Amino acid sequence: MELIHQFSSGLFIIQSVIFLALLFLLGKFAWKPILKSINDRETSIVDALNQAKLARKEMETLKEDNERIIREAKIERDAILKEAREIKDRIVGEAKDVAKNEGDKMIEAAKQTIQAEKNAAMADIKTQIGTLSVNIAESILKQKLDTNEAQNELVQNYLNKSNLN
Repeated sequence: MELIHQFSSGLFIIQSVIFLALLFLLGKFAWKPILKSINDRETSIVDALNQAKLARKEMETLKEDNERIIREAKIERDAILKEAREIKDRIVGEAKDVAKNEGDKMIEAAKQTIQAEKNAAMADIKTQIGTLSVNIAESILKQKLDTNEAQNELVQNYLNKSNLN
């Protein structure tokens, strides 16, 4: 309390003048730059926050675009795989059909070859039988027609038969 009692008006005025001068000097030279830097800082913080919001929105848009592109790529991949399966099935089916047709043609050709060989063998057998029959008949006739009398009798029988018909 002694400080309050020792109050001197001269000291108070000097201190007030110094304080006011200090306030004036601070207001003139310090407060404006300080306030300006604070305002600039606030503006840059607000701009940074706005840019962050824009970047976040852009990232969300990019993420949605990426997800959409991935979905479309999956759909396209599935369509390509389905088409490839259909092409494979068609090619396999065509190959089976071609192989079956070729097999049928080979079987038919083999049957025709077998039939041709069978016919040739039958013709050969008939020829051999005919030749053999002629040889047998010739040898039988030679034995029976050794004499002229037997030959004349055979010719006479043959002529009689042909006149009857």
